[in-house]
Amino acid sequence: MSARTAPTRDSPWRRAWRTWILGALLPVWGLTTFGGTLARVDGDSMNETLRSGDVLLLLKYPRWLRAWGLSGVYPRRGDLVVFKGPQDSDYSYETLWGVRHRPYNIKRVLALAGDTVAVRDGRVEVNGRALLERYASEGFVSDQAAIRVPPGHLWVMGDNRRLGESLDSRAYGPVALRDVAGPADLRLWPRPGLIPR
Repeated sequence: MSARTAPTRDSPWRRAWRTWILGALLPVWGLTTFGGTLARVDGDSMNETLRSGDVLLLLKYPRWLRAWGLSGVYPRRGDLVVFKGPQDSDYSYETLWGVRHRPYNIKRVLALAGDTVAVRDGRVEVNGRALLERYASEGFVSDQAAIRVPPGHLWVMGDNRRLGESLDSRAYGPVALRDVAGPADLRLWPRPGLIPR
């Protein structure tokens, strides 16, 4: 006859570890790191398309698919992306409670690696062709000499083209793909729906 072993009781710490860390926090971390999260618009650089306070769905999985070599369609011209400005630009930093950091920004992708971008007579040109930008506000856009976007980078601009309203690639140059968190083309609040390209 086999001897019965008494069931062992888990300590409260072990139960808490299994329930809260493995059962709740780990899946939430995985979802927000590799799946998606919320992004809140702060500022007027994307007016009229987005307003300060709008909440968007930031998809992170396209970034990971690209990093793992599984997707070649992200990012695309016209996508709204959440990113950090270049590390070597003073325009990319702000100070909060005495700490200097690079905040996340939301802008529109206008040119990809290898593209040439210029501003002539107030119109943005990519590869020598003026962009039809129904989403961009009327405003003064100073001319800018043609720049070729280097490999692994994007050219981004805000939709609000009024003087001084958008700090973007015109000020700090191309944005490295490694600094892009992902696309944010879906508004969740206050006017839910896809954001026009």
